[in-house]
Amino acid sequence: MRLHFCATALLVAASMPWASGPARADGPSFDCRKAQLPTEKAICADAQMSAIDALAAKAYGGFEPAFGGDKRKIARELVADRNACKTDAACIVSAQNNALQTYGNAPAWVQDYNVALIGKKALDLAAKTPKPADQPLPASVGTCGFTHIKALTTRLGDDSLEAASPEAGSAATFTNGGTAVSYDREPGLVGSKVGDPVVMCLIAIPRDCPKDDTRGRVYYAVDLAAKGTWALPDSQHLCGGA
Repeated sequence: MRLHFCATALLVAASMPWASGPARADGPSFDCRKAQLPTEKAICADAQMSAIDALAAKAYGGFEPAFGGDKRKIARELVADRNACKTDAACIVSAQNNALQTYGNAPAWVQDYNVALIGKKALDLAAKTPKPADQPLPASVGTCGFTHIKALTTRLGDDSLEAASPEAGSAATFTNGGTAVSYDREPGLVGSKVGDPVVMCLIAIPRDCPKDDTRGRVYYAVDLAAKGTWALPDSQHLCGGA
């Protein structure tokens, strides 16, 4: 699985109606006349989500697990992630984008749409919570929680981020136990300070992985003090990596 999220300045995009990507879809991968689950009904009612669901079904056809896993079991886990979202559009699109990433065919517009929706969800949550207290690290795709920055360092954790060279990469740890790592000098982290309040949202859980290898969960985050954003994995390597 390869993840290519872009967490550049999407705070404006997150507050505006979505206008790119397919203008309409013929329908999702299932018969909307038989839709019963809240998530299925939400997908049927939205042309963008219908288009994404159709893309995921098509991508699944050419998917071959990288580590010898059961293709159908992986798909069931991804569908369960989606259905757990109920009617939450930001959650549904996160789960569907995660499926497309897993299947190896995630269009850029879907990834941008994902970040725009989850960014809006994070900001809406912050607006409703003037004095956020720390919460547990989000464990389900599409869920968010409050935390604070505990440390900002280079990728390998051997120097402070503020004084490091761009080649040293970026890393952060959070008071909820979460981490964020990048081989690049991540602008959102560079502008942050230790102690800043943050909203973190889990947007991807690797499903095509060796047994017991859980690395590579991706979190979208907003620094509520500095207003920086990032979408980064929790480790230097995704599951199955070095």
